[in-house]
Parts: sequence; C-alpha cells; structure tokens
Amino acid sequence: MVLLFFLLFSFFPTSFAEKNSAMITFSDQMKNINFDGKWTSYYEWKESSLNEIGESLKIRSAHYENFVYIFVDVLHDSSLDIGSDRTTICFDTSNNKSKIPDSDDYCFIGVLERESGFTLQGGGSFATKSFFNTIPNHDDLIVIGAVSDQNDRYSKQPHPSYEFKIPTDLIGRSDHYGFYVESFDAKSGNSISWPSQITKKSPIDIPGPQYWGDMISIDKSLPEFPLPFLIFTILLFTVIIMSRKMNYRGLRINNH
Repeated sequence: MVLLFFLLFSFFPTSFAEKNSAMITFSDQMKNINFDGKWTSYYEWKESSLNEIGESLKIRSAHYENFVYIFVDVLHDSSLDIGSDRTTICFDTSNNKSKIPDSDDYCFIGVLERESGFTLQGGGSFATKSFFNTIPNHDDLIVIGAVSDQNDRYSKQPHPSYEFKIPTDLIGRSDHYGFYVESFDAKSGNSISWPSQITKKSPIDIPGPQYWGDMISIDKSLPEFPLPFLIFTILLFTVIIMSRKMNYRGLRINNH
C-alpha cells in the first residue's frame, strides 16, 4: 500500500498549488457534452477541473481522446451584449513564455450568442493585432457563446458562458501548456482575465505569453494515458511485485 501511494503521488506535480496554475484532468464524460454554449444540465460539466477568479469567472477544463474541453462561466456580467461580449482562451503550446506570440501560440475567441468563433495564431507582424493572425478554424473546432441561466451550477441569473472543444491536432498534447483566459464586457468596456494580475494596454490587446499562467495535466494523462488505465497499470505491477516476494519467501521456508 505504501508503494502504491508513492507511485500514485509521483505522477502529481507539486506545482498544482501555484497561484497561476490551472488544472486539467481526463474525463470520459466529455463525450456527453451538449454543445450549446451553456450549462445544459446541472451535472453537465461536473466531471472536470475547476479554476476560478472569485465569484466572477469559473473555468472548467478537461480532456478526452483528441480534444481539450474548456467551459468559461462569466458570472459577473448581466448586461448580455449579444454579438459584442466575448471570451478568449489562449494556449502557449510549447510553454516557452515568449515576449511576443510565435507560431505555436493559439487563441480562440467565442462571441455571445454565436455558434462559431475565431482562431488566432501567433507570429503576426503587427503590434496593433497583438502579433496574432486570424486563421481558418480547424474542421473539428467548436466554439459557442450563449446565456447560462436556470441550469447553471453557480448562478441562475442570466449571464454569458462559452464552450470550447479544441482539437489536440492543433494545439498538440502536453501536460504543461501556457494558458490565458479573458472575458470582455462590451457595456463597460472592461475585461476580467486569468491570471488576474495581468494589466492590459487596451480592451483589444492580448498580452504576450510571458504573462500567461500554466495549464497542468496533474495526472500526466493528457500526453500519455487516461488516469484509470494508469492506476490499473500501477496496481498490476504492485500485485506482480508482491506475488514474487511471497513466492520467494515461500521457497526460502520450504528450503529450510
């Protein structure tokens, strides 16, 4: 049992407690998500990691098969500016914390009450566009913005929410991405972001990856194996080791 605990613990990095680290975990329940941009049922996103900025922003994250799933719940915004409120999530796929976005940095933008979003890729030439270029959406990308209400786990008052289904074909498979989230309220002209201490030059500015936080696969399952399979493998090796020790002890007793 001690050996099993040690082996399990070794797969969980200590950085999970850091202030600017968002967690992501494996969840086969993601196959049941109804992509309509909001909490379709109270339990829909329950089997996912929760990261939050107080009572303003709730970020749920999980991965399953060849996709990363993100849900952003914007609880503080009650103005509902359709077509103008938006949420942006970004991935630094190599997590090199570059000052200026490069070609392995991607952002995805969801717009309130729109069933398709936008994809940005770093490596652009213009500071006015935060050095990002708009590129065609991946065929399997889903980005939807909607209004969450009575089925929401955190607030029944209508507010914007956004669902993202992002192919790992685009962002790669990693247990440690650079990660950034920003939600823009068109009525006030203000944004709230994660990490929360980032200062933006303007509402349309996306800060460079050096300021982003980290998204960590705490069970190391995103680039490797789902956690249930990992646990099964560890248990199997533990049983084999214990069996061999018992057989060895039995042979010693019989020889004496």
